[in-house]
Amino acid sequence: MCSFIESYKADIISQYRAQKEMADAALARISDRAFFERLGTGDDHTNSVAILVKHLGGNLRSRWADFLTTDGEKPDRYREREFIAEADETRAGIMQRWEIGWQTLFDALASLSPADFDRTITIRGEPHSIVQALHRNLLHAAHHIGQIDLLATLLHDRGG
Repeated sequence: MCSFIESYKADIISQYRAQKEMADAALARISDRAFFERLGTGDDHTNSVAILVKHLGGNLRSRWADFLTTDGEKPDRYREREFIAEADETRAGIMQRWEIGWQTLFDALASLSPADFDRTITIRGEPHSIVQALHRNLLHAAHHIGQIDLLATLLHDRGG
């Protein structure tokens, strides 16, 4: 059983790394202007790449910091603010939070022992097995990274 868990863990880490590489490649294709641009009618119902990056960085940090011992929704995370474009934000600042989120995730995954896979954790007060939490978060990340990739393609093709 231990070799299955070790193989599973290696595969999950590989899948997250592939998602991050896809996102980083998409982010490298766009200008700072395009990073903050919203497509659509100008209302608040569309997200810019910046907002998606800010949200995913916040999500990863919140979910994976002390994830074995604390709820995945940390009290210092202000999720709703992740979807607000604030005037003083810079691409560099948002990208720093992105990198912190990813590093938090990769550190947490590296620290998992086979015995940890028998544990239950909480996310927003709901119990999850480690496997459930990993799948839930990987799907969430892949969803937003797909959005980032699509937006980067559209914005780059428009000259951004």
